[in-house]
Amino acid sequence: MRNKWWAKLLRIVGILLMSLTAAFTLMGGAGTSCVALNPTGFGDSFAPIAKFQWLYILFVLVTLAIGVMGVRAVVLLVKGKKNAYRYSLIAMLLGILVGSIHMVVSLALRGSSMPVDAVVYTTVLTLVVFLLFRIPGIWQGVDFEKPEGENKTGKQATAIALGAVGLLALTIQFIMAPTHTIGGVNYADVWHATFTVIGAGLIVAGVAAAVYTKAAVHRRTALAEATK
Repeated sequence: MRNKWWAKLLRIVGILLMSLTAAFTLMGGAGTSCVALNPTGFGDSFAPIAKFQWLYILFVLVTLAIGVMGVRAVVLLVKGKKNAYRYSLIAMLLGILVGSIHMVVSLALRGSSMPVDAVVYTTVLTLVVFLLFRIPGIWQGVDFEKPEGENKTGKQATAIALGAVGLLALTIQFIMAPTHTIGGVNYADVWHATFTVIGAGLIVAGVAAAVYTKAAVHRRTALAEATK
């Protein structure tokens, strides 16, 4: 059951969603650092949070830590480690909890909580998908914690996730432009060079992982044919 094509596909989808969630959480934490460190430097809309600067700095630190947890969860899922699924749920629940508090505070102080909303909604979507995986008939095939014979699936998921996160890094300044453009300046693009390098590097790494996985399959097939 576990090796059915649909089970492999769902495992890849789960790892991909968790990867994007972790990356989005890290970007959200890094993005909040701008207003957390300089709340009065982005116009009147962000000025009200100056009195609670300490809280926003805390949001940054905790969100970044949750993002790192998300990255570790992805690694555990890829490797099929014990408790990988539970660790992923914990990371997502923490992300939703902290993100929701962040949203409520921002709504109260400045009347808007974007772009935190986008991070929270992405995390909720991923959590819902992971909870659906626990349906007995689905979990029997998807079960992330049984690594035997699943290295190929893990490598495929790694290649796809690297490419997707790289694409996210290259396009995040456009995706977040509507909520980050203040006075005609798109502040989501302040790290343009950094994200370009990171995004391109991740895509190259994803392509390399895909090529390596394909080559490994060919080697195993050739070896099996030679030993017949």
